[in-house]
Amino acid sequence: MILETASSNDGAVSQTHPVWMVQGRRPAGTARADNLEPRGIVGSSPAMKAVLEQTAIVAPTGSTVLIQGETGTGKEVFAQAIHALSRRSSGPLVTLNCAAIPAGLLESELFGHERGAFTGAVSQRIGRFEMANGGTLFLDEIGDMALDLQAKLLRVLQEQAFERLGSTRTSRVNVRVIAATNRDLAAVVESKEFRADLFYRLSVFPISLPPLRDRREDIPALTRHFVALYSERMGKLLEDIPSETMDAMAAFDWPGNVRQLRNFVEHGVIISNGSEFRPALDQLRTATRGALPKANRTLEDATRDHIVDTLKESNWVVGGRNGAAARLGIARTTLLSKMRRLGIESMAGDILSKRPSSRPAYASAG
Repeated sequence: MILETASSNDGAVSQTHPVWMVQGRRPAGTARADNLEPRGIVGSSPAMKAVLEQTAIVAPTGSTVLIQGETGTGKEVFAQAIHALSRRSSGPLVTLNCAAIPAGLLESELFGHERGAFTGAVSQRIGRFEMANGGTLFLDEIGDMALDLQAKLLRVLQEQAFERLGSTRTSRVNVRVIAATNRDLAAVVESKEFRADLFYRLSVFPISLPPLRDRREDIPALTRHFVALYSERMGKLLEDIPSETMDAMAAFDWPGNVRQLRNFVEHGVIISNGSEFRPALDQLRTATRGALPKANRTLEDATRDHIVDTLKESNWVVGGRNGAAARLGIARTTLLSKMRRLGIESMAGDILSKRPSSRPAYASAG
């Protein structure tokens, strides 16, 4: 079986084209990681092998899966793989980015609405749960869902039943849910921003995707993969990657993970001439951890930089009257959660470990 699923940014029903090949016949109810030839997932590091094994274990079960990882680590790709290896692979894979839909419209997107349910509802519309009936619903950025809607989602997960907006008739579906987030949901639950019961229901089988800096041995293979991909698309023949290029790319932290690496390689293929891949390495030499070329900066990048600058001003102390949390006007636990989510906590640990005192000021003060 050859299947790849890809979806548009607005969460449309996925199309199919090659990405995963299941070699040979898979016995009912089983999937083995060593029987998979990943076409869209590149990596043979121990960290990636462990994730692939988890993917193969949970895929045929039909259980709810929670995929956690930093931005750009490939959460949607793994959701696609789980669907492709499941017994629901012949059914639809529907995706919805919870952060991309305004809070007032998200309930309608999930459950649908009847004509006249609200201003502008000129016709009946089914929601993503009904679209995904018999298949899989992938809810990306689940950590950004409003608390009031979380209770309604919990009911659907437990009972596979819901009502469209404006209707009293209960609709029933058979849908597997895969959720993903770049936030530390356990910390978000502690700060009362996410329901504990929904968290427990979603995390039946959690999968944590490693950041690219924790699997540097995969960077050469990823680079070659993307160079070949974009060379073919652009009609170029880039056969050589100089060792100094590969060394520089392997040494960089890639705060944007595989997505940032992919965009960097695409830009490099565009500007390369002849048979050698010659990207703009000066972007890597001048970039600091958490800082991207200005053209590629996102709101998350700006938030990370602002928090890091404030931490520097407070001498990496989070709590207390003069700590970073007070300077930012947020609770200490909220700041710690953001630091974990944005990858700043490990950065702080590296800096503080080099000081004469090993006291972790960023975590203990206040």
